[in-house]
Amino acid sequence: MADALAPFSFRRESLIPGLMGILNITPDSFHGPSRLDSVIEAMQRGIAMISAGAEIIDIGGESTRPGSHPVSIEEELERVIPVIRAIRETSPSVQISIDTRNYEVARQALDAGATIINDVSGLRSPEMMDLVLDRKVPVCIMHMLGEPKAMQSNPTYGNALSEISSELLGTAQLLVDAGHELNSICLDPGIGFGKTLQHNIDLLKGWQAFRGEYDFPILWGVSRKSMIGQITGHSMTEDRLFGTLGVAAYANQVGIDWLRVHDVQAHTDVLNVLDALD
Repeated sequence: MADALAPFSFRRESLIPGLMGILNITPDSFHGPSRLDSVIEAMQRGIAMISAGAEIIDIGGESTRPGSHPVSIEEELERVIPVIRAIRETSPSVQISIDTRNYEVARQALDAGATIINDVSGLRSPEMMDLVLDRKVPVCIMHMLGEPKAMQSNPTYGNALSEISSELLGTAQLLVDAGHELNSICLDPGIGFGKTLQHNIDLLKGWQAFRGEYDFPILWGVSRKSMIGQITGHSMTEDRLFGTLGVAAYANQVGIDWLRVHDVQAHTDVLNVLDALD
């Protein structure tokens, strides 16, 4: 199915960030309103995101929020594959990313119509690395410290920006050395995945460290996360949209390529206004 789509590149011609819409087929994702439990509901949400301006729909069947527990591969597959097929059937030209750290889920998702792998574990699995290279599929490499269940238990670095950027750039270099297309690699610092508030701020402010010698595209996933709550004082994720849009405005100002978001229409409106006033 993916072969019928136009070739995808993470590098953007537009000066504003592209939007990756979050589609959580899970009962326990950290932002309650994003949880979906039926194929029809997920398909409708995905179509709405596409209409609102999302260029990528990111489908995940395992919550990796801090403290979460892993689900079986069988359960993850049961959650995501029908949704991928339904969205691909209704929206044949949209880019679909599979948000997973499991090789088998990624493989079957590509067969079902996904076109991008979004690996929160940063291609730790040799099988996932091989899949990316064998299929020549675009991949987003994210940094995560340890495992979701314990990643927020006193996360410690010597220098978070230096260590995390070096790790991601090193993994990307392995892909490049194996012949993977530069335009098919995107790096995500993994905000909130084993980081303190100060770590997160340092990573966002130090974004240039992730470009590397190849000027890699960068994706930020900050939507409604705890760092927004810590800065604004809002404990409920439902109250963190305005703070999230502040990050989007900063991302637009400095030239970040992609934003992974829950609220596509709100981001589209803010970015369009900023673009018009630039």
